[in-house]
Amino acid sequence: MMLRNIVLFATAVSAVGLILVFSVGSILTSPAPTAVGAVSADIPVESVSISAGNQPAVHGWLSFGKPGGGAVLLAHSMRSNRLEMLSRARFLTQQGYSVLLIDLQAHGETAGDKITFGLKEAGNITTALAFLRKTFPAERIGAIGTSLGAAAIVLAKHTGRLDAVILESLHPTIEEAIENRLKLHFGEYGSVLLPLMLWQLSVNLDTAIDTLSPIKHIDDLNAPILFISGTHDLHTTQSETERLHAAARSPKELWIVPGARHFNMHTYAGKAYEHYVIDFLDQYLRRNRIYDSNDYGTQ
Repeated sequence: MMLRNIVLFATAVSAVGLILVFSVGSILTSPAPTAVGAVSADIPVESVSISAGNQPAVHGWLSFGKPGGGAVLLAHSMRSNRLEMLSRARFLTQQGYSVLLIDLQAHGETAGDKITFGLKEAGNITTALAFLRKTFPAERIGAIGTSLGAAAIVLAKHTGRLDAVILESLHPTIEEAIENRLKLHFGEYGSVLLPLMLWQLSVNLDTAIDTLSPIKHIDDLNAPILFISGTHDLHTTQSETERLHAAARSPKELWIVPGARHFNMHTYAGKAYEHYVIDFLDQYLRRNRIYDSNDYGTQ
Protein backbone atom coordinates (compact mmCIF):
# COMPACT_ATOMS: atom_id res chain seq x y z
CA MET A 1 0.00 0.00 0.00
CA MET A 2 2.79 2.40 0.90
CA LEU A 3 4.61 1.66 -2.38
CA ARG A 4 1.40 2.27 -4.27
CA ASN A 5 0.91 5.62 -2.53
CA ILE A 6 4.47 6.62 -3.37
CA VAL A 7 3.93 5.70 -7.03
CA LEU A 8 0.66 7.63 -7.12
CA PHE A 9 2.30 10.63 -5.49
CA ALA A 10 5.23 10.54 -7.94
CA THR A 11 2.81 10.24 -10.85
CA ALA A 12 0.80 13.21 -9.61
CA VAL A 13 3.94 15.31 -9.14
CA SER A 14 5.11 14.41 -12.65
CA ALA A 15 1.72 15.33 -14.08
CA VAL A 16 1.74 18.67 -12.30
CA GLY A 17 5.27 19.28 -13.51
CA LEU A 18 4.31 18.56 -17.10
CA ILE A 19 1.29 20.85 -16.86
CA LEU A 20 3.49 23.57 -15.38
CA VAL A 21 6.10 23.19 -18.11
CA PHE A 22 3.53 23.31 -20.90
CA SER A 23 1.86 26.33 -19.29
CA VAL A 24 5.16 28.22 -19.00
CA GLY A 25 6.13 27.20 -22.53
CA SER A 26 2.84 28.44 -23.93
CA ILE A 27 3.27 31.75 -22.15
CA LEU A 28 6.83 32.15 -23.48
CA THR A 29 5.83 31.52 -27.10
CA SER A 30 2.40 33.17 -27.15
CA PRO A 31 2.19 36.15 -29.53
CA ALA A 32 2.27 39.74 -28.26
CA PRO A 33 0.23 41.78 -30.78
CA THR A 34 -0.17 45.48 -30.07
CA ALA A 35 -1.74 48.42 -31.88
CA VAL A 36 1.34 50.64 -31.87
CA GLY A 37 -0.39 53.89 -32.83
CA ALA A 38 1.09 57.20 -33.92
CA VAL A 39 4.53 58.54 -33.05
CA SER A 40 5.18 61.99 -31.62
CA ALA A 41 5.97 64.81 -34.03
CA ASP A 42 9.51 65.37 -32.74
CA ILE A 43 10.73 62.53 -34.98
CA PRO A 44 9.28 62.60 -38.50
CA VAL A 45 8.56 59.05 -39.65
CA GLU A 46 6.44 57.33 -42.23
CA SER A 47 4.68 54.04 -41.63
CA VAL A 48 5.93 51.18 -43.77
CA SER A 49 4.61 47.71 -44.50
CA ILE A 50 7.37 45.63 -46.05
CA SER A 51 6.23 42.64 -48.08
CA ALA A 52 7.99 39.38 -47.32
CA GLY A 53 6.96 36.90 -50.02
CA ASN A 54 4.44 34.46 -48.60
CA GLN A 55 5.18 35.60 -45.04
CA PRO A 56 3.25 38.33 -43.16
CA ALA A 57 4.36 41.87 -44.00
CA VAL A 58 6.79 43.51 -41.59
CA HIS A 59 5.38 46.70 -40.11
CA GLY A 60 7.48 49.61 -38.93
CA TRP A 61 8.46 53.25 -39.12
CA LEU A 62 11.05 54.80 -41.42
CA SER A 63 12.83 58.08 -40.76
CA PHE A 64 15.05 59.69 -43.42
CA GLY A 65 18.40 61.11 -42.35
CA LYS A 66 21.06 63.04 -44.22
CA PRO A 67 22.65 61.65 -47.41
CA GLY A 68 25.86 59.84 -46.52
CA GLY A 69 24.81 59.57 -42.89
CA GLY A 70 24.22 55.82 -42.91
CA ALA A 71 21.09 53.80 -42.15
CA VAL A 72 20.30 51.74 -39.04
CA LEU A 73 17.78 48.96 -38.41
CA LEU A 74 16.37 48.80 -34.87
CA ALA A 75 15.00 45.49 -33.51
CA HIS A 76 13.25 45.27 -30.13
CA SER A 77 13.27 42.69 -27.33
CA MET A 78 10.80 39.89 -26.55
CA ARG A 79 7.14 40.76 -25.90
CA SER A 80 7.78 44.37 -26.91
CA ASN A 81 7.46 46.32 -30.16
CA ARG A 82 9.10 49.15 -32.11
CA LEU A 83 8.15 51.72 -29.44
CA GLU A 84 10.92 50.27 -27.27
CA MET A 85 13.48 51.52 -29.81
CA LEU A 86 11.98 54.99 -30.28
CA SER A 87 14.36 56.80 -27.94
CA ARG A 88 17.29 55.34 -29.88
CA ALA A 89 15.71 56.46 -33.15
CA ARG A 90 15.45 60.01 -31.80
CA PHE A 91 19.13 60.49 -31.06
CA LEU A 92 20.21 58.62 -34.18
CA THR A 93 18.11 60.82 -36.44
CA GLN A 94 19.48 63.89 -34.68
CA GLN A 95 22.92 62.67 -35.76
CA GLY A 96 21.79 62.37 -39.39
CA TYR A 97 21.18 58.61 -39.57
CA SER A 98 18.25 57.15 -41.46
CA VAL A 99 16.40 54.72 -39.17
CA LEU A 100 14.02 51.81 -39.65
CA LEU A 101 12.15 50.56 -36.56
CA ILE A 102 10.27 47.29 -37.06
CA ASP A 103 7.89 45.03 -35.17
CA LEU A 104 9.21 41.48 -35.19
CA GLN A 105 6.77 38.72 -36.10
CA ALA A 106 4.13 37.98 -33.45
CA HIS A 107 4.86 41.40 -31.91
CA GLY A 108 3.28 44.81 -32.34
CA GLU A 109 1.56 45.06 -35.71
CA THR A 110 3.50 42.31 -37.51
CA ALA A 111 1.44 39.12 -37.63
CA GLY A 112 2.64 35.77 -36.30
CA ASP A 113 1.19 32.81 -34.44
CA LYS A 114 4.00 32.39 -31.91
CA ILE A 115 7.28 33.89 -30.69
CA THR A 116 10.15 31.71 -31.93
CA PHE A 117 13.24 33.01 -30.10
CA GLY A 118 14.82 34.30 -33.31
CA LEU A 119 13.92 31.47 -35.69
CA LYS A 120 11.18 33.26 -37.66
CA GLU A 121 12.16 36.71 -36.40
CA ALA A 122 15.42 36.30 -38.34
CA GLY A 123 13.35 36.39 -41.53
CA ASN A 124 12.00 39.80 -40.50
CA ILE A 125 15.58 41.05 -40.19
CA THR A 126 16.48 39.76 -43.66
CA THR A 127 13.37 41.41 -45.12
CA ALA A 128 14.01 44.73 -43.36
CA LEU A 129 17.67 44.85 -44.40
CA ALA A 130 16.75 44.16 -48.04
CA PHE A 131 14.28 47.07 -47.81
CA LEU A 132 16.96 49.37 -46.39
CA ARG A 133 19.45 48.43 -49.10
CA LYS A 134 16.85 49.12 -51.79
CA THR A 135 15.75 52.40 -50.20
CA PHE A 136 19.28 53.63 -49.44
CA PRO A 137 21.53 51.99 -52.07
CA ALA A 138 24.39 54.42 -51.45
CA GLU A 139 24.39 54.15 -47.66
CA ARG A 140 26.25 51.89 -45.29
CA ILE A 141 23.86 49.79 -43.22
CA GLY A 142 23.98 49.00 -39.50
CA ALA A 143 21.68 47.25 -37.03
CA ILE A 144 20.95 47.47 -33.31
CA GLY A 145 19.11 44.63 -31.59
CA THR A 146 18.16 44.04 -27.98
CA SER A 147 17.70 40.52 -26.56
CA LEU A 148 15.31 38.81 -29.03
CA GLY A 149 16.10 41.46 -31.66
CA ALA A 150 19.82 40.82 -31.22
CA ALA A 151 19.30 37.05 -31.57
CA ALA A 152 17.28 37.59 -34.75
CA ILE A 153 20.08 39.67 -36.26
CA VAL A 154 22.64 36.95 -35.56
CA LEU A 155 20.38 34.14 -36.83
CA ALA A 156 19.34 36.01 -39.99
CA LYS A 157 20.51 34.95 -43.44
CA HIS A 158 22.47 37.98 -44.56
CA THR A 159 22.39 38.36 -48.33
CA GLY A 160 24.72 41.36 -48.01
CA ARG A 161 27.29 42.28 -45.41
CA LEU A 162 26.28 44.58 -42.58
CA ASP A 163 28.70 47.44 -41.92
CA ALA A 164 28.15 47.63 -38.14
CA VAL A 165 26.12 45.69 -35.56
CA ILE A 166 25.27 46.45 -31.94
CA LEU A 167 23.99 43.50 -29.87
CA GLU A 168 22.51 44.27 -26.45
CA SER A 169 21.73 41.77 -23.68
CA LEU A 170 22.15 38.81 -26.03
CA HIS A 171 22.21 35.25 -24.67
CA PRO A 172 24.87 32.87 -26.08
CA THR A 173 22.67 29.75 -25.97
CA ILE A 174 18.94 29.16 -25.74
CA GLU A 175 19.60 26.71 -22.89
CA GLU A 176 21.15 29.46 -20.76
CA ALA A 177 18.45 31.95 -21.70
CA ILE A 178 15.67 29.62 -20.56
CA GLU A 179 17.50 28.32 -17.48
CA ASN A 180 18.22 31.85 -16.27
CA ARG A 181 14.55 32.74 -16.59
CA LEU A 182 13.41 29.54 -14.87
CA LYS A 183 15.70 30.35 -11.94
CA LEU A 184 14.30 33.86 -11.73
CA HIS A 185 10.77 32.48 -11.46
CA PHE A 186 11.33 29.25 -9.49
CA GLY A 187 14.70 29.69 -7.78
CA GLU A 188 17.45 27.08 -8.12
CA TYR A 189 14.79 24.38 -8.53
CA GLY A 190 13.96 25.94 -11.91
CA SER A 191 16.88 24.09 -13.47
CA VAL A 192 15.02 20.82 -12.94
CA LEU A 193 12.45 21.95 -15.49
CA LEU A 194 15.04 22.85 -18.15
CA PRO A 195 15.16 19.52 -20.06
CA LEU A 196 11.38 19.43 -20.37
CA MET A 197 11.26 23.08 -21.42
CA LEU A 198 13.89 22.54 -24.11
CA TRP A 199 12.09 19.45 -25.38
CA GLN A 200 8.78 21.27 -25.52
CA LEU A 201 10.37 24.25 -27.29
CA SER A 202 12.03 22.01 -29.87
CA VAL A 203 8.75 20.21 -30.59
CA ASN A 204 6.70 23.41 -30.56
CA LEU A 205 9.01 25.19 -33.00
CA ASP A 206 9.89 22.05 -35.00
CA THR A 207 13.60 22.79 -34.89
CA ALA A 208 16.77 21.58 -33.19
CA ILE A 209 17.63 23.59 -30.09
CA ASP A 210 21.13 24.41 -31.38
CA THR A 211 19.65 26.40 -34.25
CA LEU A 212 18.37 28.94 -31.70
CA SER A 213 21.74 29.58 -30.03
CA PRO A 214 23.45 32.78 -31.24
CA ILE A 215 26.94 31.63 -30.22
CA LYS A 216 26.67 28.85 -32.83
CA HIS A 217 26.22 31.50 -35.54
CA ILE A 218 28.08 34.57 -34.26
CA ASP A 219 31.16 33.80 -36.36
CA ASP A 220 28.98 33.98 -39.50
CA LEU A 221 28.20 37.64 -38.80
CA ASN A 222 30.99 39.23 -40.82
CA ALA A 223 30.69 42.77 -39.44
CA PRO A 224 32.17 44.96 -36.72
CA ILE A 225 30.22 44.17 -33.55
CA LEU A 226 29.67 46.07 -30.32
CA PHE A 227 28.37 43.89 -27.47
CA ILE A 228 26.57 45.67 -24.61
CA SER A 229 25.57 44.02 -21.34
CA GLY A 230 24.98 44.93 -17.69
CA THR A 231 26.85 43.80 -14.62
CA HIS A 232 23.58 43.03 -12.81
CA ASP A 233 21.74 41.29 -15.67
CA LEU A 234 20.32 37.99 -14.40
CA HIS A 235 18.67 37.10 -17.72
CA THR A 236 21.97 37.26 -19.64
CA THR A 237 24.98 37.41 -17.37
CA GLN A 238 28.19 39.33 -17.91
CA SER A 239 30.19 36.13 -18.33
CA GLU A 240 27.77 34.92 -21.01
CA THR A 241 28.24 38.15 -22.96
CA GLU A 242 32.01 37.82 -22.61
CA ARG A 243 31.82 34.34 -24.15
CA LEU A 244 29.89 35.71 -27.11
CA HIS A 245 32.44 38.48 -27.55
CA ALA A 246 35.28 35.95 -27.49
CA ALA A 247 33.58 33.83 -30.18
CA ALA A 248 32.94 36.73 -32.59
CA ARG A 249 35.17 37.90 -35.40
CA SER A 250 37.22 41.07 -35.17
CA PRO A 251 36.76 43.98 -35.21
CA LYS A 252 34.65 43.82 -32.05
CA GLU A 253 34.10 45.78 -28.87
CA LEU A 254 32.59 44.99 -25.47
CA TRP A 255 30.91 47.48 -23.14
CA ILE A 256 29.80 46.19 -19.76
CA VAL A 257 27.51 48.79 -18.18
CA PRO A 258 27.97 49.03 -14.38
CA GLY A 259 24.74 48.39 -12.48
CA ALA A 260 22.63 47.69 -15.57
CA ARG A 261 20.13 44.86 -15.61
CA HIS A 262 18.18 43.22 -18.45
CA PHE A 263 16.24 46.25 -19.60
CA ASN A 264 16.52 49.22 -21.95
CA MET A 265 20.21 50.16 -21.94
CA HIS A 266 19.51 53.58 -23.39
CA THR A 267 17.02 54.36 -20.63
CA TYR A 268 19.56 53.22 -18.02
CA ALA A 269 22.83 54.68 -19.34
CA GLY A 270 21.44 57.76 -21.10
CA LYS A 271 24.06 60.06 -22.61
CA ALA A 272 26.85 57.54 -21.99
CA TYR A 273 24.95 55.06 -24.16
CA GLU A 274 24.44 57.66 -26.88
CA HIS A 275 28.12 58.64 -26.98
CA TYR A 276 29.27 55.00 -27.07
CA VAL A 277 26.82 54.02 -29.81
CA ILE A 278 27.46 57.10 -31.97
CA ASP A 279 31.22 56.70 -31.71
CA PHE A 280 30.92 53.07 -32.84
CA LEU A 281 28.47 53.72 -35.69
CA ASP A 282 30.31 56.81 -36.95
CA GLN A 283 33.46 54.75 -37.24
CA TYR A 284 31.90 52.28 -39.65
CA LEU A 285 28.85 53.88 -41.29
CA ARG A 286 29.99 57.37 -42.29
CA ARG A 287 31.04 57.71 -45.93
CA ASN A 288 34.31 59.43 -45.11
CA ARG A 289 35.42 56.39 -43.11
CA ILE A 290 38.51 54.88 -44.79
CA TYR A 291 38.29 51.09 -44.56
CA ASP A 292 41.29 48.86 -44.19
CA SER A 293 41.02 45.36 -45.64
CA ASN A 294 42.30 44.03 -42.32
CA ASP A 295 39.22 45.44 -40.55
CA TYR A 296 37.27 42.30 -41.47
CA GLY A 297 39.83 39.59 -40.79
CA THR A 298 39.18 36.77 -38.43
CA GLN A 299 40.91 36.28 -35.13
